[in-house]
Amino acid sequence: MIMEKKKSIFQRILEYLKGNPIVVILTVVSLVVGLTVKNFFSFYNLNNLASNTGVRFIIALGISGCLIIKGTDLSAGRIVGIASCITAVLVQRADYASKMYPQIPEMNMWLVLVIVLIVGTLIGLINGLIIALLNVPPFIATLGTQTIVYGCALIFTNSQPVGGYQKVFSETLSAKLFPIGPYPGIPVYVLFAIFFGLIFAFLYKKTTYGKYMYAIGGNEVAAEVSGVNTKKSKILIFTLAGFMYAFAGYLLAAKSGGANAGLGQGYELEAIAGCTIGGVSTTGGIGTISGILIGVLVFELLKIVLQFLGVNPYFNFIVQGLVIVTAVAIDIRKYVARK
Repeated sequence: MIMEKKKSIFQRILEYLKGNPIVVILTVVSLVVGLTVKNFFSFYNLNNLASNTGVRFIIALGISGCLIIKGTDLSAGRIVGIASCITAVLVQRADYASKMYPQIPEMNMWLVLVIVLIVGTLIGLINGLIIALLNVPPFIATLGTQTIVYGCALIFTNSQPVGGYQKVFSETLSAKLFPIGPYPGIPVYVLFAIFFGLIFAFLYKKTTYGKYMYAIGGNEVAAEVSGVNTKKSKILIFTLAGFMYAFAGYLLAAKSGGANAGLGQGYELEAIAGCTIGGVSTTGGIGTISGILIGVLVFELLKIVLQFLGVNPYFNFIVQGLVIVTAVAIDIRKYVARK
């Protein structure tokens, strides 16, 4: 029985790799670069990769539900941005010379988190209501809220960078826990990502929330006929997405050491890319948390590989764009083959 279980796991891994060749290719490229370029395999690089993946994974978790129901969320990056700006303003030191709003006293960092989560959740709720009740396509609805949220961030910060954090905020979220020998420890961002990864795995596999989400992605009309409240499910999915973007924005403000209205720009595209590379189908109804994690990790690894190879930073966007197009093309081919 034990041998059969091991064989079954091995077969599932092989099936995943066969169905996601881009993951295999990027992993092989990363290993080759790691073995030929000095300092690629280092604790510093590992921590950098883990921290970047942790924050992006949280964003990808939020947008994954939108993709699984055949939608999208173009406002993700801007919600991350405004969440970072609100966080940065509210955790500024009272004695900071360039404090943006001097009338605001120093605030507890966890109270700030609650405020930021409320704002992000409300924006996500608005997205959900527009899409579910007004029947506006997700692409158009979230494109509109993306622009509105960006405008709000510009007004709130007067298009100025924000810094001067309380020491406790910076130190708490930049901490590394569970050091082992020369390894400095696991970044806090990674622990948050693991926590939310487990929560979403439970939601997607063990609850009616996940069941309805996959049903809508598979066939919305059939799901509605079978008794699924599709409007309510869509509202919940986009509301939860807003919550996740806001949490990621809170972490990103600490990770970046400052914030501005442009922070988070393009993160929605990176999240969509990570999900697609990881097996979330653009045709709806398919996607796993483990696949999303692998996709985000591989995509972040690609960016680090390009840096170590000394590729012009502007070419990075071209390479990343090609990876996204390739991943979607492979996904469409798999969908056609299934039909």
